[in-house]
Amino acid sequence: MPFLLDGLRCSQLRLRSLWDMETVMKYPNIDPVLIDFGPLQIRWYGLMYVIAFLLAYTILIRVSRTKRLDMTKQDIGDFLTHAIIGVILGARLGYCIIYNGTYYFQNPWRVFAVWEGGMSFHGGLAGILLAGWLYTKRRRKSFWVLADLTALAAPLGLFFGRIGNFINGELIGRVTDSPLGMVFPGAGSLPRHPSQLYEAMSEGILLFFILLLISRKKGPSGVVLAAFFLGYGCFRFFIEFFREPDPQVGFIFDYLTMGQILCLAMIIVGSALLGLRLKARPNTAAS
Repeated sequence: MPFLLDGLRCSQLRLRSLWDMETVMKYPNIDPVLIDFGPLQIRWYGLMYVIAFLLAYTILIRVSRTKRLDMTKQDIGDFLTHAIIGVILGARLGYCIIYNGTYYFQNPWRVFAVWEGGMSFHGGLAGILLAGWLYTKRRRKSFWVLADLTALAAPLGLFFGRIGNFINGELIGRVTDSPLGMVFPGAGSLPRHPSQLYEAMSEGILLFFILLLISRKKGPSGVVLAAFFLGYGCFRFFIEFFREPDPQVGFIFDYLTMGQILCLAMIIVGSALLGLRLKARPNTAAS
């Protein structure tokens, strides 16, 4: 144990020296509050959600027109209303149940304190899938077609969401001696990976272009959704090695994070879904 402690101290000293030498990137320290009207505040994080949904609306309309799908502007607007409710409720409940179940079980009224933070991507994913299924059942639309459209728009929404996380200085990365490291406010004096930016570029920009290429290929509907599950699961699983685990959960099996466990489930589901949808005949794939 003594040699491990000595190694840790040396590593911390080396990291501190790098910071003092200004060889690491500087965190921009952007005020999370964009506009302050006293009791009313407009925050960057909330604005990112608005941008994400407006961008999703634009993409859904453009793709539906290009592919001549049976979706009007009214249909897409109604679906996004369902999606917004599903994402917010699912993300909040997912966080409360998966990441801090004991606390919220003892303090159930705190579930509604969304201003305190705490949103889960995987919970939001479950919420929007349920909302989409209910919508398609009521409107007699194709679930798989709509799911593919939503999956294509999702990565850009994730990009803006991760930028919001970065501005808030939350979901920080692990301590590093990499030149990419930043000293985040409230996270100690050592530089950390800007894991929010890693996720924004991989789960956001890169995944979007991958899904865009797949969507341009002729094939059964549902394939883009399966590719989203696989792509996000793989990217997030890898980036989690650079991201600090949630303190109330820590590591699982001494190595994996809760996010990685959930991403492994996404990869399994995505693989199974891809196999099933590829077997579907093109003329019945939209059923």
